[in-house]
Amino acid sequence: MSRLDEILWQRGVMAIVNATPDSFYAASRTQSHRAIAERVEQVLKEGAAIVDIGGYSSRPDADEVSLEEEWSRVDMALSATQEVAKSVAISVDTFRSEVVRRAFDKYGEVVVNDITGGLGDADMLSVVAKLKLPYIAMHMRGTPQTMQSQACYNNVVAEVVSELQQRLSAMEQAGIERCRIALDPGFGFAKTVEQNYELLAGLHALGRFGQPLLVGVSRKSMIYKPLGITPDKALAPTQAVHWEALRQGATLLRVHDVAEAVQTLQLYERFSENDKG
Repeated sequence: MSRLDEILWQRGVMAIVNATPDSFYAASRTQSHRAIAERVEQVLKEGAAIVDIGGYSSRPDADEVSLEEEWSRVDMALSATQEVAKSVAISVDTFRSEVVRRAFDKYGEVVVNDITGGLGDADMLSVVAKLKLPYIAMHMRGTPQTMQSQACYNNVVAEVVSELQQRLSAMEQAGIERCRIALDPGFGFAKTVEQNYELLAGLHALGRFGQPLLVGVSRKSMIYKPLGITPDKALAPTQAVHWEALRQGATLLRVHDVAEAVQTLQLYERFSENDKG
């Protein structure tokens, strides 16, 4: 098991670094080499275990981005990140196998964080297996442009579990080892606000796979819409949802606000130790 594999299996915080102009939370957009370097330096000081770099916004109705534009953004962000900390753990948020190939060829081993779980690119799973990279597979239906029209479930927890089981089987058939796989239930992706909370309440059901769980709820609409606020006001309630995600079995928290998430994790671990006692 590599160092990056091990990071997936330990409780920790993944810092979002958006090299995009249209991510839903405006304050998270870092579009220049200098801004990314400063962001990475900050989140590492705050305790991030891994930095997640994305060059393609996956918010609902996001514009499509060409391969070359996505790679240009990711390449710039990876370069800036490695200038700040050569040995920093990095994940690349992409569904394109060519972006993975280029990142590996130029920068070495990265975690692949794929919102489509391999459904967005027929070559993704075989490329990940060939390169022996850690892989995070998220549950989603459709694309960022169509996903909200596909939020139709009889039982959202049971169906997410079933569909992730199918993706896990596909990953194993492609040759990806279980020790390199983490799962993400995909909060906000092809799910309504109500379905997100049903999924949160049943998150423990994903524990049946025995894989680490990544949860990304930071400042999302499931938090700010019920409260009648905007994403920039959603820091405190995000931590409440983080606590419940941890209680339900989350391993990694993917966040905009690293210092606060690290504090939430520290308190949760203190609570867990006393609860066992």
